[in-house]
Amino acid sequence: MARRVAIGNNKGGAKKSTTAVRLAEALAKLGKTVGVAEMDPQGNASRRLGWKDSPDKLTTSEAIEANALGVASQVWQPIGWQTDYAHRIVVMPARYTLEDRALEAGQRGAYRRLAKALKGADDHLDYVLIDCQPSLGHLTQMALAAAHYAIGSTEPEYDSLEALVRFRDFVTASGEDLANPDLEFIGAVVSGHDQRTGGHVGQLANARTLFGDRIWGVVPRRSLIANADEYGKPLDEMADSAQIRAVFELLAKRFIKEVPPV
Repeated sequence: MARRVAIGNNKGGAKKSTTAVRLAEALAKLGKTVGVAEMDPQGNASRRLGWKDSPDKLTTSEAIEANALGVASQVWQPIGWQTDYAHRIVVMPARYTLEDRALEAGQRGAYRRLAKALKGADDHLDYVLIDCQPSLGHLTQMALAAAHYAIGSTEPEYDSLEALVRFRDFVTASGEDLANPDLEFIGAVVSGHDQRTGGHVGQLANARTLFGDRIWGVVPRRSLIANADEYGKPLDEMADSAQIRAVFELLAKRFIKEVPPV
């Protein structure tokens, strides 16, 4: 079984999808095999990995709806990048129809359906990164029920940090309720930091006070990250990206240290 890590925050725009995609990229460059499971109906992580939607392709929504053991094995798909490490990343993509699964929260055992879908279907992977929607609702609860660990992604801004605290506290309080008592919040990434902005400097200090050594890394604000996300490209294809690639590679090394593969 892969080590499954949910990436969340209770606020939109907290760079969750960016963290999932760029961490997957850095892990793959270190030789790890990674699945990105999309649990956000916006499907941003899927698109940023170069995945192209079409009506015949299966998604996370169908995997959950099937309510069957290991059905995710039919949904994993190659990403659209052409780099020499792209074959080590697969995606369980999402489109807006994933929102329909949120309406099934009252059905028996619904919160365990992602865990059921992944059972035995991720044995060929080292890691599965689950990109959560900006909510503590049913889709996020399914992600947490399936995960071994949770990490947060945040911008160095008050609202984003406050929402990350809510996510951390929700994870800490919900393991038993989600039949996942060993679930643990283990780290956070601060993204989009601009050291020229006084508010960012102050909120980065606040993040370190709130989370201590669980702050795994600080990603500076750079337009090339936004451009890579916008055009669905790996960082290796972006000009002058060596510094940013190094930031994510250090983050990946910290990730592997904290979450060693089985």
